[in-house]
Amino acid sequence: MNIFVGNISDRTTEDEIWSLFDPFGVVYSINVAYDKYSGRSKGFAFVEMPDDSNAVQAIKELNNSVVAGQTIVVYEARPKPERPENNRFSRSGPRPGFRPRY
Repeated sequence: MNIFVGNISDRTTEDEIWSLFDPFGVVYSINVAYDKYSGRSKGFAFVEMPDDSNAVQAIKELNNSVVAGQTIVVYEARPKPERPENNRFSRSGPRPGFRPRY
């Protein structure tokens, strides 16, 4: 099960999140979202656990708990919505106002 962990401190590390979820069972992976410019956490992460029953227990116990002075939000991650294709580049034929270079 993929779990969303939100409202984490921008200084929270993967090791700290791992220590939260480890007592509930095996953790496959932890992915903290980092800002590409500052290198700091964006305030959320994803945790993957293989056993759904352990994951549900972790969600129940960790949701609305206080970590590093902040109340975190923990729930099952929703699948990423499909984005519509950008039709700007998929048109056939010349674009309006398009002139060949030569």
